[in-house]
Amino acid sequence: MRMLRYFVAVAEEGSLTGAAARLFVSQPALTKRIRRLEEDLGVRLFTRSRTGMALTEAGRELAARVPTLLDAWDEAVRATGRAARVLRLGFLDAGAVGAVPEAIAEFRRTRPGWRVELRQCDWSDPSGGLARDEVDAAVVRLPFPGQKRWAVRELFTEERGVLLPASHPLAESRTVDFKDLVNEPFVAADGETGAWREHWLAVEERDGHPVRVGAVTSRPDEWLGAVAGGCVALAPASAARFYSHPGVVFRPVRGILPSRVVLAWPRRQTPTPALDELLAAVVRRVSGS
Repeated sequence: MRMLRYFVAVAEEGSLTGAAARLFVSQPALTKRIRRLEEDLGVRLFTRSRTGMALTEAGRELAARVPTLLDAWDEAVRATGRAARVLRLGFLDAGAVGAVPEAIAEFRRTRPGWRVELRQCDWSDPSGGLARDEVDAAVVRLPFPGQKRWAVRELFTEERGVLLPASHPLAESRTVDFKDLVNEPFVAADGETGAWREHWLAVEERDGHPVRVGAVTSRPDEWLGAVAGGCVALAPASAARFYSHPGVVFRPVRGILPSRVVLAWPRRQTPTPALDELLAAVVRRVSGS
């Protein structure tokens, strides 16, 4: 099924580069999957050129049938989850999760036969597992690539600050102006995360000033280690509570927009009462509405 999803992405994007960004996978890994699918089927699915990937006649035949197959598979997975009474809720960081555990406890009281699994994703997938069809819903931060494909409900906003090496000259400041950071080497997410990476590099607030990338990471321990080693990183204010390192300090930043935390889930036609109840509980507990 994953190979077929990769095939659909390449067919719709018309290029490996665009499909890799959409799927949050590396281009070499995607190329390998497509070749494996072609080997398994014994046909060429794409004609490759400098301008992109064009479907062959066999590829067009497969592309016409796969969406229906994937829709049926997704419904089968959801039906299996309903039968097992399991819901999967993805998230990226503890600060975004907030009162989600209380929402889960509330849901369990009304649906005692159900289980909710919290699944943390690293920053290589800013959709919190939605893009990889690993979860039923996710608590994530905007913006993330492909977010228009899912239904989204904003939960709260949170100020962004900066993580600095404890020895940094600005580490003694109570608040830092973003303009004083633009020449610093920043910790960045992988380039395939697109808008997510740009948001945490504050590309829009740089007025065209180029970004210096000092390290690329996808996990909190790597993130903190890179900062301790001399980089800086924008982070939500909650990072100061949930992530610590003896060589790293957090300072508020002026001149950048806050982070927006949202609840996201697949747009669907078939009602799923248990999931709807869980989503409603998360909204009540986390956003206070």
